[in-house]
Amino acid sequence: MTGYDRPGEPLILGVPRAAFRPSPIFLALVALFVVSGVMTWNRYGNVGFDVFLFVVSGWLVSLCLHEYAHAVVAYRSGDRDIAHRGYLTLNPLKYTSPLLSIVLPVVVVLLGGIGLPGGAVWVDRHAIPGRLRHTLVSLAGPATNVLFTLTLVAAVAWGPELGGPLEFWAGVGLLAFLQLTASVLNLLPVPGLDGGNMLQPWLSPAYRRMYDLFAPYGFILLFALLWSPQINRVFFGAVFAVGDALGLPRELYQIGYALIRFWE
Repeated sequence: MTGYDRPGEPLILGVPRAAFRPSPIFLALVALFVVSGVMTWNRYGNVGFDVFLFVVSGWLVSLCLHEYAHAVVAYRSGDRDIAHRGYLTLNPLKYTSPLLSIVLPVVVVLLGGIGLPGGAVWVDRHAIPGRLRHTLVSLAGPATNVLFTLTLVAAVAWGPELGGPLEFWAGVGLLAFLQLTASVLNLLPVPGLDGGNMLQPWLSPAYRRMYDLFAPYGFILLFALLWSPQINRVFFGAVFAVGDALGLPRELYQIGYALIRFWE
């Protein structure tokens, strides 16, 4: 369905077409990712700084696409207002909490090498009918991370045969590991995270009320769980096991992590 809101402005389902155009900020992140990848490939200047830009910009692009996946599925499921809130432009500054969605995940990548999920897109659940649609909205983000993981692992498996410096493939390997950890974390059934939100529509009213009570503290709960040595050991053991099964070389993403800390 198309029409016009004002002369010359086309509409899609009552939403201006401009609401679907990628933002300049997202395009700048993509450009930085490409340029830093070329710099890393050619070992331009400080190669550690090149890898730092390559990994951080690639991670930010993936965060934007993760949230976009939530938004586009929500839009297709009935939440038309999500377009007016700017989520379909891939602009990270439109997220409900840029600090939690962008700044904190990047800091955690630099300090711990973990792909922390960001909590960003606000969805009008009342506008989306059916429990299955609600689950699919929550699943869309982690599914994007899984797709990125498989794509990057395939690149690491086949790409080095084409040549190129170790630093470049170490950066790709680290991006693959970050996507893997993000996939696992996002699928954990923690209130407020995507994995928990996938289950929430199917809970009984009593459990749903309890879930909604804890959901705002999902990030705090996640940090508390990972702070526990036992849980941390189990979590990373599972992540390493999945990475090994996929054929992601540990030494490669460990080199990548050492490179992005170029200031050491």
